[in-house]
Amino acid sequence: MMAAILVKNGRVIDPAGHTDRMGDLYIENGVIADLPQRLPEHTTMIDAQGKIVAPGFIDLHVHLREPGKEEAETIETGSRAAAAGGFTTIVAMPNTTPPLDTPEILAWVLDAGQRRHHIRVLASACLSVQRKGLSCADLQALAAGGAVAFTDDGSTVHSREVMEQAMRQAAALDLPIMDHAEDPLAEHHGVVHQGQHAERTGLPGIPSDVEISIVKRDIDLARETGARIHIQHVSTKEAVDLIRAANKDGLPISGEATPHHLALCDEDVDPTDSRYKMNPPLRSRADRDAIRAAVADNTLQAFATDHAPHTAASKQTGFLTAPFGIIGLETAVGITYTVMVDTGVMDIASWIARWTTGPAAILGLPAPALTPGSPADIVVLDVTTPWTVNPSLFISKSSNTPFGGMALKGRALTTISRGTIVYPLQKDE
Repeated sequence: MMAAILVKNGRVIDPAGHTDRMGDLYIENGVIADLPQRLPEHTTMIDAQGKIVAPGFIDLHVHLREPGKEEAETIETGSRAAAAGGFTTIVAMPNTTPPLDTPEILAWVLDAGQRRHHIRVLASACLSVQRKGLSCADLQALAAGGAVAFTDDGSTVHSREVMEQAMRQAAALDLPIMDHAEDPLAEHHGVVHQGQHAERTGLPGIPSDVEISIVKRDIDLARETGARIHIQHVSTKEAVDLIRAANKDGLPISGEATPHHLALCDEDVDPTDSRYKMNPPLRSRADRDAIRAAVADNTLQAFATDHAPHTAASKQTGFLTAPFGIIGLETAVGITYTVMVDTGVMDIASWIARWTTGPAAILGLPAPALTPGSPADIVVLDVTTPWTVNPSLFISKSSNTPFGGMALKGRALTTISRGTIVYPLQKDE
């Protein structure tokens, strides 16, 4: 029998139950339960006075690098970093080595995640064989093997015919396609947003149209096939407008906003520091503001980190040759809270929804809730005490972030996964 836990005196915010109340939350045998008249002996007490108690957060876009690039991250370190960030469920991307394009390698990742006993590690599977975009992967077999979505994240299926075939299969399976929307033939080997800042720095630019054209194509294909399409890491105002219009037409199109595309724009990029190199790139101030507005009005229904670890050595090869990507699991709560709630752009319940009910709906998972009988996936948050990002303290094996030294509000104090405290780690762990 699992130890009972009582989270006391917190502000309990549950978007699924439309609840915002002061009080306690009792956990027994891995689920939320009614508070008994007499607490069991050895009940763990967590004082949440002045803190927020919310459902555990979901990150539907995480690169764990294992198998193949364990020097940058592993399933173990990535899931521990996620727990430290307040996440109780993450979705691993399939651009590993080898890629997750067979049920066997997918099963290996899912089994490894389950053995870690930190948080729930789900996995997306490849959209195409070897992520090459030339032929559709066996989506039916991958779905039977436990894939919760399909994506070639890090690459885009350029062929309209292959994408249409994949959409029809995914629609029949009732699973979403998560789309890395960038036309590979139009990127021109750019490394930053194509705009005035790129011209000043001399770095080659990536035009906005590489995203816009693929988003438009795939919305058109969704209209034809009925597939659920989720646009990953939206970076342009025009893509936001396309998603908003598709939603008004009743199409099953969703989108996500990353913390870095909410907090920064191309004007912030230091051309000598490849920690600012990401794909899609940080775009214009107008694009950034459009993404903030789209999160606030629920056009973009979810936050997602696009946690992309890289070793320090690989990131120190210069802006032109360093790999794209930054990490985000341990800074996401602070960045999104500071940018979106502390500034008054959105209310705290809606912010929690973008980390919980929003991603759950996109994935077709049950909405995380804090009602009796629900799985005890819970995060206790401090949203009042300022803290400063210090990458040297990260649990992640990598530290490639441009946010070092930034002062933020909002961080996880305690993370509970299925009734077990997974952050901070207990002494016997």
